Amino acid sequence: MAKHSKSIPARGLRVADQIQKDLSELIAFEVKDPRVGMLTLAEVQLTPDYAHAKIYFTMLKDDPETVKNTLAGLHAAAGYLRNQLGKRLHIHTLPQLHFVHDTSASRGIAMSALIDKANATRAADYEEDSADGATGSETKE
Repeated sequence: MAKHSKSIPARGLRVADQIQKDLSELIAFEVKDPRVGMLTLAEVQLTPDYAHAKIYFTMLKDDPETVKNTLAGLHAAAGYLRNQLGKRLHIHTLPQLHFVHDTSASRGIAMSALIDKANATRAADYEEDSADGATGSETKE
């Protein structure tokens, strides 16, 4: 009997990528719910037994009310999306779809702003120190 331990993780990644591709097409062209607007599927994490899939999505508008409405729309459409996914994918177990809002992009923007602010403060402190150092050296001479 052949060992499949080396090929199974790669297959799981390929299936997750295919689910991401198919779901992004289905959400864009098939879902008619007005609560589900423009969104991007960032990642699909699939359990090893293919029973559950966590679908991480991002949106341009990240305010809590829009996220809540979009999640409600996606949860309402999950059964339809799973049915349509079953018609496209031919795998033994079709996963339950669990949608999760991905906040990594907004956290990255916030972190970048903090880094920029810290660098600006450091540069201002450096300029003050060098200006004080220049006047201090002039007075010593």
